[in-house]
Amino acid sequence: MNKLLDLVALVGTVVLGSVAYIGELGLFALNGVSHVFRPPYYPRLVGKAFMEIGFYSLPMVALTALFTGMVLALQSYTGFSRFGAESAIASIVVLSVTRELGPVLAGLMVSGRAGAAMAAELGTMRVTDQIDALSTLSTDPMKYLVAPRLLAGTIALPLLVALADILGVCGGWLVATKKLGFSSGAYLSATFSTMQPQDVISGLIKAAVFGFIIALMGCFNGYRSKGGAQGVGTATTTAVVSASILILALDYILTQVLFVK
Repeated sequence: MNKLLDLVALVGTVVLGSVAYIGELGLFALNGVSHVFRPPYYPRLVGKAFMEIGFYSLPMVALTALFTGMVLALQSYTGFSRFGAESAIASIVVLSVTRELGPVLAGLMVSGRAGAAMAAELGTMRVTDQIDALSTLSTDPMKYLVAPRLLAGTIALPLLVALADILGVCGGWLVATKKLGFSSGAYLSATFSTMQPQDVISGLIKAAVFGFIIALMGCFNGYRSKGGAQGVGTATTTAVVSASILILALDYILTQVLFVK
């Protein structure tokens, strides 16, 4: 009987803790978004956050997209050649990159770099009382620290994904024409005839949502960190893991909404 009560208590603790965490996260997100649209505005901070999230992540995202397109073309050829369907490689590459691989891989890469950096920076500010000092100086920490990062993340990731789409398709074209013997004109013609505006737009919509999630989880976990250096490390790890899981979960939900009629 005692074991059963302990089990029930454990389940209740987990459920209540999860509900409290989700509620706290939701209120934090609403508060941060509200500050994006309310003055005063800090364009310099938005620009700085945009550089940290977007520009400095550019090489990593570019290389990831390029090699993903190359590997996708090579693996598609290996599988489709068994059925005489090599002509579908261009279509598979462009649809896979624009709809799924571009947004998801870029989101995961940026989460590991920029999301961790945001959590570590805000976590360090929290444990060293710098965030409390901002409040003492009549500066709202949500307005000054969180809102610029949320806005920058939502803007930066779609731009990164647009570049990733181009490089992913170029990687597939490079392997198809230089290694697999495809005609460049035929490959590009199949690519453009297959690709529809909805494919690209849906990927950019996903990217905007993923960018917001990365910034949100980085700021949220850093903002509420405690316990000194160990707490900052825990917040950084939690930010990356939670953002990555949410990206994969939301990718399914957005695919269901955008493509399944």
